[in-house]
Amino acid sequence: MSEKWYARKVPWWLMLLACVVCIVLARMIFPTGSGPGRPRLVIIYAAQDQIYAEPILREFENTTGIKVKAVYDSEAVKTVGLANRLLAERDHPQCDVFWGNEEMRTRQLAAHGAFRETNGWAAFGYRSRRIIINTNFVVAAGILPAVEPGFQPGGKNLTHNESSSNSDVSNTSGANPGGKMPPSTAGRMPAATSLLELTNEIWRGKVALAFPQFGTTATHFHALRQLWGETNWLAWCRALAANKPFVVDGNSVVVKFVGRGEAWIGLTDSDDVFAGQREGAPVSMLPLTPSLSPSDGERVAEGRVRGEMLLIPNTVGVIRNAPHSANAQKLFEYLQQRKVAEKLVAEDALEETTYATNAAALNPDWDALLRDLETTTKQLNEIFLR
Repeated sequence: MSEKWYARKVPWWLMLLACVVCIVLARMIFPTGSGPGRPRLVIIYAAQDQIYAEPILREFENTTGIKVKAVYDSEAVKTVGLANRLLAERDHPQCDVFWGNEEMRTRQLAAHGAFRETNGWAAFGYRSRRIIINTNFVVAAGILPAVEPGFQPGGKNLTHNESSSNSDVSNTSGANPGGKMPPSTAGRMPAATSLLELTNEIWRGKVALAFPQFGTTATHFHALRQLWGETNWLAWCRALAANKPFVVDGNSVVVKFVGRGEAWIGLTDSDDVFAGQREGAPVSMLPLTPSLSPSDGERVAEGRVRGEMLLIPNTVGVIRNAPHSANAQKLFEYLQQRKVAEKLVAEDALEETTYATNAAALNPDWDALLRDLETTTKQLNEIFLR
């Protein structure tokens, strides 16, 4: 069968039609971009917990008709994993929008040019870093009557075995690691009035925290270094590590340790405390604002701890040269709507819908903090990585 015969039997217009059909099918199967006639898509890297973020992103899909492809971070390396991925992809972006759940890594990304130059990122709402306690072993907050001899806030305290006021107590809702209850007239330990007290002997083996190289714990530790100065901060970190804390994979794990009574006190985020309370764990957190004034024979449990805590906003940013820039802008605007923050507050993922600096909490110098980021991280690795 010759080529000449084939050309006579297949009209040129039919061959052209076949080519057009092939191109259309290829565009349908392998879509690119977000122009007219192409599928509407936006890709987001989300450090916000999937359980909270997913319903909001589904609502955005239903409202706009834009399909959302979301990539979530893991609990253990919260935010850091996605931030490092965005930095690695900076010259060939695969993502359109970054939804962060804390501020330091977002500012780090901005400093490295990961976001577009104008209106690159924004903060909305906040939750906070908190001291969490097991209420079976520690007085929650507010006023505690004068304690018996053996407890010295801010100093070296007696161990449980050294205190003559200890008594055997059975615990039906959590473990009792020491086998004894701490010395106080309420039968419970008064909560720490400062993070500095967590290095006291009385808290030895009773403190839980997430690895301070990741997530909000990292941001908190970096901010504390600025508050106290490098020398005092290093001394505190070393003393805390020497006091045998539980260093665990994420803030939610901190809540589980404290809720079970394996630890009596810990550092975590307010949303994780709320989640533990919903599950019935005997946990509470110290307040950020003062509620009562001290008087004779009384002490305020929150004390200095307010000024050592940190407000943690959600952040959202548009990636520089985002593959679907128009859709990225729509999602960027959507996530900043008040109704989104209200939904997150209703789910206890945030405490407030708006974010601003707060005199009662830490207010880091972010430029200085980022300049010291590598040095501080190295110091934390040396102290807490075993």
